[in-house]
Amino acid sequence: MARKEVVVGEVQKLMDSRDNVRNVAIVAHVDHGKTTLTDSLVARAGLINKELAGAQRWTDFDEQEQQRGITIKSANISLGFNYGGTDFLINLIDTPGHVDFGFHVVRAMRAVDGVCLVVDAVEGVMPQTETNLRQALKERAKPVLFINKIDRLINELKLDSTAMQEKFLKIITQVNKIIEANAPADKKDDWTIGVEKGNVAFGTAYNKWAISITSMKKFNITFTDIYEKCRAEDHKYLVEKSPLDEVLLEMIIKHLPSPSFAQDYRIPVLWKEGDSESEIGKQMRACDPSAKPVGVCFGVVHDEHAGEVAVVRVFSGTISKGSELYVASKKHYAKTQQVGVYMGPDRVAAERVSAGNIGAVVGMKDVYVGETISSDPIAPFELIKHYSEPVITKSIEVKEQKDLPKLIEALRGISKEDPTIRVELNQDTGEHLVSGNGELHLEIIEYKIKNEKKIPILTSPPIVLYRETLFGRAGPLEGKSPNKHNRLKFTIEPLEPEILEVLEKGEIKEGRPKGREVWEKLVELGMDRDEARNIYDIHNGNILINATKGIQYLNEVEELIVQGFEEATDQGPLAKEKVTGIKVKLVDATLHEDNVHRGPAQMLPTVKRPIYAAMLRAGITLLEPKQKVLINTLQEYSGDVITLTNGRRGTLEGMEQEGENAAITTTLPVAEMFGFSNDLRGATQGRAIWYQEYAGYHPVPRDLVPKIVRQIRERKGENPEPPTPEFFLEL
Repeated sequence: MARKEVVVGEVQKLMDSRDNVRNVAIVAHVDHGKTTLTDSLVARAGLINKELAGAQRWTDFDEQEQQRGITIKSANISLGFNYGGTDFLINLIDTPGHVDFGFHVVRAMRAVDGVCLVVDAVEGVMPQTETNLRQALKERAKPVLFINKIDRLINELKLDSTAMQEKFLKIITQVNKIIEANAPADKKDDWTIGVEKGNVAFGTAYNKWAISITSMKKFNITFTDIYEKCRAEDHKYLVEKSPLDEVLLEMIIKHLPSPSFAQDYRIPVLWKEGDSESEIGKQMRACDPSAKPVGVCFGVVHDEHAGEVAVVRVFSGTISKGSELYVASKKHYAKTQQVGVYMGPDRVAAERVSAGNIGAVVGMKDVYVGETISSDPIAPFELIKHYSEPVITKSIEVKEQKDLPKLIEALRGISKEDPTIRVELNQDTGEHLVSGNGELHLEIIEYKIKNEKKIPILTSPPIVLYRETLFGRAGPLEGKSPNKHNRLKFTIEPLEPEILEVLEKGEIKEGRPKGREVWEKLVELGMDRDEARNIYDIHNGNILINATKGIQYLNEVEELIVQGFEEATDQGPLAKEKVTGIKVKLVDATLHEDNVHRGPAQMLPTVKRPIYAAMLRAGITLLEPKQKVLINTLQEYSGDVITLTNGRRGTLEGMEQEGENAAITTTLPVAEMFGFSNDLRGATQGRAIWYQEYAGYHPVPRDLVPKIVRQIRERKGENPEPPTPEFFLEL
């Protein structure tokens, strides 16, 4: 029998021992050593040779991951271990560290109860370290810390024992600061980390050894021993004395919670729309395998033989072949054709997946990431919301028309696997516009289509996605229907910044608000109570309010008014880019008594035209996406780096110096980052490392707006000059 089948047999037995299960994600900034660390646990479970651990990077099984040396998508693996005479099951997720693939980290947090945060001892806490830890705490996943590559402090930076310990203390303090700011109030004391607590380990994943306060006592090894042996590069001695897999396993098992413990406090946070005191709520909190099945899909894998495979965290009950499950968003039942567990690259069939575990389910057609599946209809779980937005677009078209159906199918599959990809069809040109989080993100998509799906395609250079917004208010302006029988009056103004921030974070769902809680939250954030109670629609960070009283027939055209508002904010009047941060109020209406005269052809222009005119009259501008960029280089090059970033409209946020090194933090527009890597290499003679993270949308400098608007409109085949308000008010 193959080894992986033996392992699946072991995993199946261990699934039901809920107290001995751990669901853990390995998270870190890019290149801090997550995948290398994971190798030691994979080797301990017997799936790879221990000699190869650290160098093999087994969970980076994708061809692009191996070529580029980075993790691109999360890898799931279920491993059985014996620790202290007891068998444990660890469902492990190795996540990416690169900012372009941050959504894989976000969704992994939904599936796990704890995270092992990996920090490079030399680089310390970096932007993605903080982002990933904040996301874990938001999803109520408890952290432990592994400080990696400590041999670099000795052999590269030549630090002595005291300086090393100061460096460790600085990292621990920074991590605790994030935990204290984001952890639940009743968990802060328990979740903060400290060497004396045993939830911090130090070591080198590549060389396969580590220490913690527990292992130092257990293996009778001191920090001085570590320092001396590391300086002598005697890693073999350290591996024999204090192996990484033993230290890591002990920390995960002792300091991260079992699902039966964690679900009690996680379910009320992840299932806010449901009643956690109801029968099914209590069963989920207790992680009851005999209850009715409830789970959340946190990943979709496209399998050429099985079709769509849902990767699911099961919160209650047991899912097996033939289970009838209700798919919440589609409002229909589907029968599971097969269940299994993931072993990195392989999905291996299993008999069942029980509460508190992670498994693969075949047969859930058209599921999406964040989908709630259950035996009976229940309130859905909270949406899995990524902090970043697509900021760059490429147009993709097939070389030969016969390949168009294959391209459509490929893009559909890719966007299911990665919901941060946005795909739109340009009706005028027939091109598919694919938007992603950065250049690398789109490169990977392009590679998949060309090399994995074998579809010959043509692509455009990347284009930046802008947004339109207001800096004034206008109205009321009246729109007349083409048949002159209907009139609608609107006012328009910028949305309160606090409310926009909440909408962008996904804390209030799109569509018509449901329930008193939403109204109260909006009032608390500064909205008038009458306005909050009469919201027609929330869409793309914009709000439509019905501020009329007693208008006859208004309820009959409500859906068309909402549709017109959404169409107007999907393509603004300035450059046909998405609109965000506006409040539109319907203040008066005159409607024909016969609904024949109130159809879509009459009502949609009556909504869109006055909204466009009001936006132009109020004063409309562009927002552009920006990236926060951290550049580590030598001090002697720092002046050249600042000159380079200033020349690309950069804003210097801060600069720290440590010895010969300088860490420069700047915010750069995405539009100015094309070719940045080459210019930075030139300015520093190749002696710079840089990282970026999404920094949101910010106003374009006013003197640049006309030029950018003309460029966008010309690219879209529009008149280069934007329309006037009067253009939309003429009929």
